[in-house]
Amino acid sequence: MTFSRRLGFLLAVGISALTLAACGGGESGDQGRVVLHRGNGAEPLSLDPHKASGTWENDIIGDMFIGLFTENVAAEPIPGMAESWEVSEDGLSWTFTLREAVWSDGEPVDAYDFEFAMRRIMDPATLANYASLLYPIHNGRKVNAGELTPEELGVIAVDARTLRIDLEFPAPYLPGLLTHYTTFPVPQHVVERHGDDWIQPANIVTNGAYKLVSWRTNDFVHVERNALFWDNENVCIDEVFYYPTVDVPAAERRVRNGELDLNTDFAGQNLEFLRREIPDYVRVHPYLGIVYFSFNTTKAPFDDVRVRQALSMAIDRDFIANDILRAGQTPAYSFVPPGVSGYPQKARISWADTPVQERRSMARELLEEAGFGPDNPLRFQYAHRTTGDNPRVAPVVQQDWSLIADWVQPDILGIETQIHYANLRAGDYSLGDGGWIGDYNDAYNFLFLGETDSVPMNYSRWSNAEFDALIDEANRTLDAGARGQLLARAEQILLDESPYMPIVYYVNKALVSPDVTGWVDNLVHIHRTRYMCRVDAQMVVAETAGEAG
Repeated sequence: MTFSRRLGFLLAVGISALTLAACGGGESGDQGRVVLHRGNGAEPLSLDPHKASGTWENDIIGDMFIGLFTENVAAEPIPGMAESWEVSEDGLSWTFTLREAVWSDGEPVDAYDFEFAMRRIMDPATLANYASLLYPIHNGRKVNAGELTPEELGVIAVDARTLRIDLEFPAPYLPGLLTHYTTFPVPQHVVERHGDDWIQPANIVTNGAYKLVSWRTNDFVHVERNALFWDNENVCIDEVFYYPTVDVPAAERRVRNGELDLNTDFAGQNLEFLRREIPDYVRVHPYLGIVYFSFNTTKAPFDDVRVRQALSMAIDRDFIANDILRAGQTPAYSFVPPGVSGYPQKARISWADTPVQERRSMARELLEEAGFGPDNPLRFQYAHRTTGDNPRVAPVVQQDWSLIADWVQPDILGIETQIHYANLRAGDYSLGDGGWIGDYNDAYNFLFLGETDSVPMNYSRWSNAEFDALIDEANRTLDAGARGQLLARAEQILLDESPYMPIVYYVNKALVSPDVTGWVDNLVHIHRTRYMCRVDAQMVVAETAGEAG
């Protein structure tokens, strides 16, 4: 069926139920409920904050849970569960006083839930892919490596409403980090009762604006308002359906037909068409992220820096950005993207200004030095995500590499996105694409991907003692300017050694119905549903407020 673009307040139970059923829902459809249909990229692998690793999972988890800090409508850090906090003079100890709040089953959310959650994610038995993000916490690395017990982690519940976090080094970006789902509380009383099944709709309790109702794999995730959320009175949307939209052109059609109220991506080559057809829907904004390729440096031939540098030299990044992607992306010649707060942005690939044809000649020489040629061709497989623009980029880079010499023979393989990332984390690949979006606005959130101890997020398995030492020194440096210089020196080593191949800096792209309010374009592309509403619903609220006045 064809859907109205203004789903707004549905006027009859029958119409509402029919609409939800046609979208794959069919749950309730009560009269007057405000429903949002979100295209959400990929199918979640998990909605457990300790098992997730994708931005598409963050979009759902961040609607259901809130940490010590949360985001405002512009995705800037603001207090969440933290009512107030104090920081020690040396910056190594943060003490938080929690607001009074309850889980969706009415049980208090307390400091012991935070202590339990952070011990759980750092426990190696949890197998949390993203645990390395919390290594700034005292003993974090050692606990995650199994060298210390989770009880020795620097997170202490002083009492029910007081939580202390001790750090390995000063972390001025901690408020931003504490908005990330890896730091969210989980309900200890539910997790201990149900184990990993605590996240199932029949068991889950949440402390955020929404609670999970149902999850139909490869169909939708359905949440509804949590009436016990402390700020529930300021939430407008009653129900949200998140749909996996791997097929981006199909998702664009669903938005144009009114089946989806928004989608978090669109194909870059369709930008001009979409601006003609639905100009009020198109959103393009700078993004704190980078598309990059990873070399598995534990496997030949990519254990040889000359091979890595040669393949990186051969890529025509300007052509990819301007002729293939065509949505405002820019060529990447550094690993830390522009716009990072307090960062000097001085590191740069040494050959960045060399014309691509000359670079390919340089690449051929490097490969010949490494022993490759007509009698010993360079054969390798390049694996890429099957979502978004990635399948269109793959044959372009394959051609770029083939232009080095006819004895450079790359194969390309498209893999479903979640499986591809699982392969990268497991080291089960040779050369693969990927993207990284800043979890908080600091250069370390990109450079930690090169640290020896950051496996599995260090997909390349690269290890460099000088790089690690500079990162460690930077993390212990209180002066912001000196810290930035140290991080820039570390980035230059990363670029020279080429375990990663920067390709383009992201822009975030979305299609958002003008009927949806509260969407604010921002650098990290985080848009929490609790800030959204509908024009119709806002009009009703405004009229009611006027009558009350």
